[in-house]
Amino acid sequence: MVWKVLLIILVILILLLVGMYFLGRRMQKKQAEQQAQIDAMKQSVSMLVIDKKKMKLSEAGLPAAVLEQAPKYMRRAKLPIVKAKIGPQIMSLICDAEIFDSVPVKKEVKATVSGIYITDVKGIRGPLATTPTKKKSKFKAWVSKMQEKAGAKPIK
Repeated sequence: MVWKVLLIILVILILLLVGMYFLGRRMQKKQAEQQAQIDAMKQSVSMLVIDKKKMKLSEAGLPAAVLEQAPKYMRRAKLPIVKAKIGPQIMSLICDAEIFDSVPVKKEVKATVSGIYITDVKGIRGPLATTPTKKKSKFKAWVSKMQEKAGAKPIK
């Protein structure tokens, strides 16, 4: 009796793993196609970054066509939005999450843009200033101090 239950659970787990494998491969192919489209459409643009925030898609002031095409779950999720002046126009652009922290505010930058998506940012007048690291919370600082004392972590 117990063996039958365990066998059924094992079969279900194996089916789930196989399903997740094929779903992951499909999602990986989809992402590769999207990345190829982004690379094909990219342009280098000079812009003045006015503001940057993480906000919902509906609050960002993006065109209505973008809001209609976005999936339902993305409308509620907060995205990195950059408000920038490109030539005479002020536009809201979606920034890549990996470079969002390195985008300087109130500075002129040379950005690689694909549609309304910023993929890369470089400083026009010298390198971009690196953002300072976040200060540790008191608990994390205490834990790292105790680890150093115990010898579990190399002393800096």
